[in-house]
Amino acid sequence: MKTILKNSSANRSWMIGMLFVILMGFSHEGWSQRNWSLEFRPGANFPTSDLNSNSKLNTGFGFEGVISYDFMTQLGVYAGWSWNRFSSDQTFAGPNMDVEETGYTYGVQYFVPVGTGDSRVFFKAGGLWNHLELEDSNGELVNDSGHGFGWQLESGISIPVSERFKIQPGIRYRSLSRDFSSGTTSIGANLNYISLGLGIVYGL
Repeated sequence: MKTILKNSSANRSWMIGMLFVILMGFSHEGWSQRNWSLEFRPGANFPTSDLNSNSKLNTGFGFEGVISYDFMTQLGVYAGWSWNRFSSDQTFAGPNMDVEETGYTYGVQYFVPVGTGDSRVFFKAGGLWNHLELEDSNGELVNDSGHGFGWQLESGISIPVSERFKIQPGIRYRSLSRDFSSGTTSIGANLNYISLGLGIVYGL
């Protein structure tokens, strides 16, 4: 019962956060469809710590899809979904496991013009509503942490390549702490990593 109530409370908190992001986007007077954009961001991920004392992660990879809305020239909001995978030679659940992180992202973004051109440096700060999964070498699910909150920071440069397309190379730091159930006990897991990615942005 406590688990149900805990999950219900977390879901409500996540929904409130998403509603806040959406309302911020629609609050701008003179709203225009041109302010919307879609981004696809593949990237390579480099763990900055072990998952826990018994689990060391190898370099991973993943991708993210994001929709964003700029309600001012330099300020906007974003929300999206991401998937990231890390292999591990040894974990608390056994050898040769994959750790998958999936879930939702949301936050704010700020752009600063560079020189006299159209390129801009960007800064992003946001939250996560993600979970971790352990999978064996056959791709079978071994354990699932359930969703929980995390955070991320990102910076890079936005470079126009045409009227509607931009590329956005960037560096990101992401942090997520979750617990895995193991019998009557729980095992803590901390996923912290740096991600180097290249966003491909299409303006609507």
